[in-house]
Formats: sequence, C-alpha cells, structure tokens
Amino acid sequence: MDIRCTVNGQVRTFHTTPSERLLDLLRREGYLGVKHGCEDGSCGACAILLDGRAVASCTMLAAQAHGHAITTVEGIGTPKAMDVLQRAFVAYGAIQCGYCTPGMVVAAKALLDRNPDPTEEEVREALAGVLCRCTGYVKPVQAVLAAARALRGEGELPAREEPSLGWGPEPGPAAPPPPPLEEWEELRREPRPAPTEVAVEEAPAWAVAPWPEGEPTRVVGQSRPRVDGVKLATGQPAFTDDVRLPGLLHARILYSPHAHARIRRIDASRARALPGVHAVLTYEDLRPVRFTTAGQSYPEPSPADTVSLDRKVRFVGDRVAAVAAETPEIAEEALRLIEVEYEVLPAVLDMEKAMEPGAPQIHDEPDARGIYDATRNIAAHLEAEAGDPDAAFAASDLVLEREYRTQQVHQTPLEPHVCITWWDEDDRLVIRTSTQVPFHVRRILAPVLGLPPRRIRVIKPRIGGGFGVKQEVLIEDICAHLTIATGRPVRLEYTREEEFRSSRSRHPQILRLKAGVSRDGTLQALELRLLGNTGAYGAHALTVQTNTGSKALSLYRCQNLRFVMDAVYTNLPPAGAFRGYGVPQGTFALESFMDELAEALGMDPIAFRRKNWVRPGDVFALAKALGEGREGFETPIASCGLPQCVEQAAKAIGWGQVVRTDPARPHIRRGQGLACATQGSGIPGLDMGAASIKMNDDGSFNLLIGATDLGTGSDTALAQIAAEVLGTDLEEIIVYSSDTDFTPFDKGAYASSTTYISGGAVKKAAEEVARQIKEVAGKMLHADPATLHLRERAVWAPDGRSVTLEEVALHSLHVAEQHQIMATASHMSYLSPPPYAATFAEVEVDVETGEVRVLKLACAVDCGTP
Repeated sequence: MDIRCTVNGQVRTFHTTPSERLLDLLRREGYLGVKHGCEDGSCGACAILLDGRAVASCTMLAAQAHGHAITTVEGIGTPKAMDVLQRAFVAYGAIQCGYCTPGMVVAAKALLDRNPDPTEEEVREALAGVLCRCTGYVKPVQAVLAAARALRGEGELPAREEPSLGWGPEPGPAAPPPPPLEEWEELRREPRPAPTEVAVEEAPAWAVAPWPEGEPTRVVGQSRPRVDGVKLATGQPAFTDDVRLPGLLHARILYSPHAHARIRRIDASRARALPGVHAVLTYEDLRPVRFTTAGQSYPEPSPADTVSLDRKVRFVGDRVAAVAAETPEIAEEALRLIEVEYEVLPAVLDMEKAMEPGAPQIHDEPDARGIYDATRNIAAHLEAEAGDPDAAFAASDLVLEREYRTQQVHQTPLEPHVCITWWDEDDRLVIRTSTQVPFHVRRILAPVLGLPPRRIRVIKPRIGGGFGVKQEVLIEDICAHLTIATGRPVRLEYTREEEFRSSRSRHPQILRLKAGVSRDGTLQALELRLLGNTGAYGAHALTVQTNTGSKALSLYRCQNLRFVMDAVYTNLPPAGAFRGYGVPQGTFALESFMDELAEALGMDPIAFRRKNWVRPGDVFALAKALGEGREGFETPIASCGLPQCVEQAAKAIGWGQVVRTDPARPHIRRGQGLACATQGSGIPGLDMGAASIKMNDDGSFNLLIGATDLGTGSDTALAQIAAEVLGTDLEEIIVYSSDTDFTPFDKGAYASSTTYISGGAVKKAAEEVARQIKEVAGKMLHADPATLHLRERAVWAPDGRSVTLEEVALHSLHVAEQHQIMATASHMSYLSPPPYAATFAEVEVDVETGEVRVLKLACAVDCGTP
C-alpha cells in the first residue's frame, strides 16, 4: 500500500505494509535521527512531531501517518542551519551519549511552539516523556529555558564558532564560603600534603610528566562544546545502526523458555525451507569453542564457560538458535517453525542453595576452563588477609557482625545492543557494534569464529550509553556467524525485552561484615565475607566481587583485614560489569555498617568516620592480593579530600538541623544520613591506552585514539589535552576513535580510567609532536628549539618572532628536509589515584504506607585534577 504525507516540509509518497511501524518506515527512508529504544513508546527516543504534536513513532503504524505532516529532528535544523534549541543543547552541555537528544529536541520544540515562555516545571514535564540515562536532565532543562529566552529576544546563545565562549551564561560572583563549624576545627586542621611532597624526583618510564607548577591552561579545565555535539543535536548518522548496506539480512534469536534444560532434539528444517530465510544456526552447526563474554584484558580472569550456541540452556533467555532472513518478519516466523524438545532439569535460583551438596550442577561440561569448583557451582573464589584479624577481634572492646543484601539491577542504556557484520572487499570480516571494548571484541572472537585477528576489523561508532553492559561480547558472535554462513551483511539488534532478559545486570550480593573496635572508636579488625550471584555464566564473576572488597576495605584505616569471596552460579540471567563494578554494593553495606558501629559505640556517625578514614601516606594492605584477576600493586594514598567532602556536603544539607517530626503530620518522619565512597583511576599495572597524532598541512591535527566515548565526553577531553600541549584550538583537533584497523590499542571504556590512562597517552604523543614542531620552527626562526613555545596556533621565540603552525606544517612537508610530523605514544600506570566522595541525604518516610521521599541530596567529590 502507498501513503502520502509531508516529511520535514516535503510531500513524500511511501510504499508500506499494513503492519509496518512509522519508526521503521522513517529509518528505512533515511530519517536516522528517529531512534529505536523500546517498542511501547515508554522511552521517547523515537519522538517526532505529527502535525506539531510530539508523538512516539514506535507505537504508530506507518499507515496512520497518511495525510499528516511529520517533522523529525532533521527537519528542525541541520549542522549548517541549527535551530536555536539545537544550539542551546550544544552550548549548555546538554548532550552526553546523544541517543535521546533528538527526542528531547523534538519534545522541547513542541513545547516552545505552543508556549514560548515556559516555567522550569513545564519544561521538565515536556522532557519527562524522553528517558535519559546520562544527563539527569539538569543541563537539558537549562538549554530549553535558554532557547526560550533567545526566541523571546531576551538573550542570545553563545556562537559555536567562537572557541573562547563557554557553555552557558556567565557565572555570577562566587558565594562566600560558610563559616566553619566549631566542632570541626580539628578536622579542618588535618594536614594535606602539598603536591611537591608526593612528587618523585625522577619519574619512571611509565609516568606522565606533570603540568608545570602554576602554568595556566587555555583548553584543559575550560568548558567547551563537545567535539561531536553538533552532529548529535541534529540527528546525523553517528550510531551503529545508522548505516544502510545493500543485501542486508535481519537476524533474530530463539531463546530458552526454561531456566535449566538440555536440548533433546532440535529440528530447523521447516525454518530453513521458509522463503526469505538464508541461514538457521543451532548448536549442531557451530564448533563448541568455549570463551568468556567479559571484555577484559588478556589473559581473561573470567571462566571460559560460554559457547555461541549450546546444547544446554542455563536461564530463561539463553540462546537456542539464530536466524538470518530478508526481513525481520520472516526471521520471526522462522523462529516459530523451529522445533525444540527439552529435557527440563532442576533449577536453582538462590546462591546459597546453589552451593549446597546435591544442588543442580549448572556447568557440567568437561571443556569449560577456569571455573573454581563446578560441582558446587562456584565460578570464582578468593581469600586474602592482612595482619592478624583473629587476634585483633579477640582484643577488641566491641565486636559487631551484620549482613546486608543487594538486588539484581539492570542498567538500561537507551540504545539497545546492536551489531552489523559484513565481508569487506578484501574478504575481511567487519564488525560494526555498539561496544565499550572494540579491541577485546576482536581478540575474543577470533578463535570463536575460526579467523585470525588480522581478518577481523571492529568498528565502534557512537555509543548510545554503555554503563558496563556493553563491556561484553553478547551478540557480535551470533551476528558474525550468520555473515559467515550467508556471505551477506547481517544486522542483529536487541529489543528492550531482550535487553532485560538476555544481557547483563549488576551482581546481587550477600555481604557479611564483622568489625572489632576499641572503646574510643578505633577500628582494630575488619572482615568481609561476600557471596556474589553471577547468574548462569561467570563473566566478571571474580573481578566484580574482588573490586567490591578492594574498595570497601580501603576506605577506612585498619591493619587487620580479611576478605573471603565466592561468586556463585545460579539459573538466573547472568550478571556482569555495571557502573561502579561492585563498589556500590560494597559501599552500601560498609556505610550502613559504619552507622551501626557508631550507634553501638554511642558516637556521632561523622566523628566515628573521621577517626577511622584513610589519610595521606596510608597504604591499602590488601591491594596486592586483590588485583584484577592477578596479583596487584600497592596503592599508596597520596592525597585524600574526604574530610573536605564531608565538611562541605554536611554544611550544604544542614546536617543535624532537620526537624524529625511534624505535629500536623504525625505519620511522617524525617531523617538525615550520609555515606562516603572511594573509587579508582584505572587498574594499576594492567590498563593501557595509546594515541597517535599527525599534523596536517594547514596546521590542524588528526588525533587517533582507541579510547571509547560512550557519552562520557572522552573524545572531547582527550582532544582538549592534545590542544593544550600543542598550543592550538580545540577545533583544530580532528578526533578518530575506536577502529581496530586504524586507531592504536586501548583496553576500552571501563574502570574510570579513560582520562587518566588514555589521556596520559595523548599527552605523551602531543609532547613528542610539539618537540618535532619546535625542531622545524627552530630552523625556520634560526632559534634554539628549547627556547620556543607553542601558543595561539603558532611557535614563538623569546624575542617575539613567530611562525604559524600552518607554516611549520608546509615547511616540513614541502620545503626542506621533508617529513611527516607525527608521533604515537602509550601509557600505563602502576598507580590508581583514588577519588573520594561524601553524599548526604535528607528523606521523609511515611510510617503508615512506607513511602520514602528524598527531600535533599548533597554530594561533594574529591575527583582531583586530571
């Protein structure tokens, strides 16, 4: 059937089927700013204007658009002619991963068209239908309000062409600091070492040279629009699925309906005979190569307990078969034609019961590798001890034990897992995928696919949010197997239901803490016994739980420590990497425990923490034992801003000033609480990043990095580092990231390491390029290169003479001693400087209904200066 409608001002005629969604038609026709994030209109990523009203295109049939006017984000503005809303989103830093940005722009456009002077509440209401996992909405709300002012003629937005401009309105004068609280005078007098006290006289080869003391920065530390902000605000094709390949097949996966079963018989003959089906794969068609889906550095610390398709299924949502067909509808029909006969096995969902004698054995395959004790369903086990905990417990005035439990939580990036694979013109397999770890994907998949790594190219485009769930090889192997089987390009994308059922979650944990303290509140011994539920497979089983212990036990001073950990298989959906990587669970338990210890001692919770928190010069006793799947390195505390974090956040929330009861509402209780936390900056001695910089003949630079920007802004931050060292503007740095063929190696986006590790590589490469520039400029200026400085896109001599970077580039490429100015550098660190944070909350509890409302939240973070 044909429909006729107006799209972005043009009358168009489209051929469609009665069942095709408007979302699918628009994307098929090249309107790629309309995004798929769900199938029921709940996320808003697919928002369009239909006759000026914001609607979800995923819940409309294409036929319903007949005779109507449609506006997508591309119709609101283009990179060369941006709408004021799009300019505001860029200028105010309202974009992170950018996947929801087109939907937000569309929703805001509908609001401002009907109400040019909205209140903040009205803006929030308009944006509420577009889910955003990254921003927290603060910056998008500011952007919409600023655009509204500009449209009313009450102010102008900064022009993106002027690099000196910031993101938003000029800040007002800083508020004077609040007067110190008398009872915290001792805390405020705690000495903090000056930077020179922790500097080393002679930096080791792996270190990054510090920025010269007192030298100001022009680009680093300044608010600048994102290098990719314009394309994201205007809905340009930037994400994995924003390509169209001829001959593309659509893949679908058949999932297990049982938590634990063995396939007795599987018959795909009817599915294979269906017209339009090009491949159906089952466990009978693939070599059973065991691997781990965890994207971690070699050698992988997670057990190799997974195959692409197995005869045994271990959770509801495990993979049974895969289909590639001409259309998604044909692929779905083929799944229904696959006949599977199961031998249903007893399932175990409780991690404690899974370890008991006689429990169903989830992994009984003989070729699995790296499982600690398969007969007891223990994927990983670790014990570590420092000092003499037993003696310290015996000598303590008070010994307290508590147990805490955390739940299985999903991370829900707005862009689902999506992958497209094809053979290129050189008979090499290309994998275009939304991943945090492109280099790990290539290394892990090579043996699974039976291809050498040199025949695999992994491309990471823009990522619509990751949060750890995309630190896994979840669909790339199936997509690649289908391309190998058909010789055709194949596309595989999870639905939102598949995301929840078949991807990865945070590990549920049981945390048993035991502490021995003296009467004055000094910690004498601390023990953590941890059970982690890794679900049906053991990806990240060891390392997440180890990180829980590593961070929880390093926040407070204690020389007598014990950590015992078991990561246990169950027949639940698998857990994996998730933002914080085990630290949120440990912090929740530890900080709850600290409050209970303080209460048992009759101490103020802040005073108790202050007495025990770490101080500069401390060394975490278990750091070497709790490495990342191997022996780690000592973690000295060079600086700790936790005292200042606690002081400032407590003042901000009015600690101790809350009125706990309201006579007019006797069923309401109010209270305040706090929690401290620490993290790391990469995995010491393991994480590595590399960067390459090439100078172009106009004085601009190509920056090639393997680092993966998943909404964190690392492309921009790393470009700022390069621009700072090279004395140029951010606009002169052209960033290419995460292509295993063209960019240098990087371990990927995880462990809070990108700015610190990958940024170190960028700084080293830029410094070498700067040295080469000075060598050429020195000959042009007849000056000593050591006396030259790079600034304002030029090289300056002490006497004020200069040559531009463009002149240097042209001279080096075309005039004398012709050569390419370029450099590559790598960076790895044996240190992982820990940041610190303190969060205070004021909550209201209805004791009759159990409703909890968060009234205030104050968080202070000692993140350091990257």
